[in-house]
Amino acid sequence: MKSISIIPRKNLGRIIRKAIQDPAFACNSFRRRFLSFLTYKFADGYSAFPETISLFLTRRCNLKCGMCGQWGEQGVFRDYPAEVLKQQLDLTTIKKLLRECKPYRPTITLFGGEPMLHPDWLDIVRAAKENGLRCNIVTNAVLLPQHVKDVVECGLDEIIFSLDGPREVHDRSRGVPGTFDRAMEGFDRLREIKEQRGQKKPFVTVNTTINQHNHHCLTEIAEIAERIGAYHLNIHHLLFLSRAICERHDKFFQQRFGAPSPDWFGFVHDTLPSLDLDVLFRQMEQIRQRQNGVSASFYPNFEEKEIRQYYTEWEFESTSYANRCLSPWMVAYIFPDGSVRPYHSMNYEPGNVHTDSFRKIWNNPKYREYRRVVKEIGKFAVCSKGCTELYRY
Repeated sequence: MKSISIIPRKNLGRIIRKAIQDPAFACNSFRRRFLSFLTYKFADGYSAFPETISLFLTRRCNLKCGMCGQWGEQGVFRDYPAEVLKQQLDLTTIKKLLRECKPYRPTITLFGGEPMLHPDWLDIVRAAKENGLRCNIVTNAVLLPQHVKDVVECGLDEIIFSLDGPREVHDRSRGVPGTFDRAMEGFDRLREIKEQRGQKKPFVTVNTTINQHNHHCLTEIAEIAERIGAYHLNIHHLLFLSRAICERHDKFFQQRFGAPSPDWFGFVHDTLPSLDLDVLFRQMEQIRQRQNGVSASFYPNFEEKEIRQYYTEWEFESTSYANRCLSPWMVAYIFPDGSVRPYHSMNYEPGNVHTDSFRKIWNNPKYREYRRVVKEIGKFAVCSKGCTELYRY
């Protein structure tokens, strides 16, 4: 049995920990997922309101992380014209969207690029909270020190911090010296202010992506996560694709939807990752054996034989997950130009919030057709190694 209804069996531990941390959020999240799952099963491309709306506030970033599909070595944003890179969601449009979403209580995720580069990001958090919505931010935390007091006071629910390793490893991966120390300064101050105020939020979650530079030091990452007061550590498997797989997907996408899908090429690797898998497995076991400190999970939670195939072969299909995508029923991405997309690397735009309401876009003919295709094929060629959403629901 690969899954229990809408919850993959392999993800149960991760979900239970989240429910303990924030029970109200967990109850609302499960209700939204259940409704979306029912529409996936029975509604012919229609969907209940999404569990999460990710606001892609800006494409700009203050780092150049090597493995990033946006700004990394193969990052597609490097070739974007300046006028596209300057685009950003405006506060007026976002406030209108949040008012529209209020009755449905989705989680609002601030995403990028680096969302703290958006001049109004704190006002966006405040607006989300004024409408009773849970709000989190995915950040490299370089700018956290200058905003830390406001972060505590604005009502932000969760900071999801991207950490690649101890100082030397993190700075090399992020491409900018001093990045680690600036982030640690911010989190030390955040913990201090929360303790002074007797406040638990914002919760801190650490996201780490396994790569050739850090797979030997995952236990050190867990210690850092504990030091900064993180509630949980998510250790993600690396996203990487071959050029042949991206080209196969792009050809299919153009045939079915009449549009290219170039952003996946940001995850292209010329060679398979150079990981010592025996070292990785020892690190994983030590993480699992930790009795105290921050809780940790590996995501996707593959079996050992799957991990060996994942990192040593270009083609991969999980034997412990369902290999069908529910994300277009659960999550929406709104880009800096206002376009609404079913995934942040699909380059497929069913509508734009500058011209239509989100509710109208969410179940318009173009969105429904996309969902029908996804349900028909289960997943795209790029999904198994290019997207963690495949394994989330």
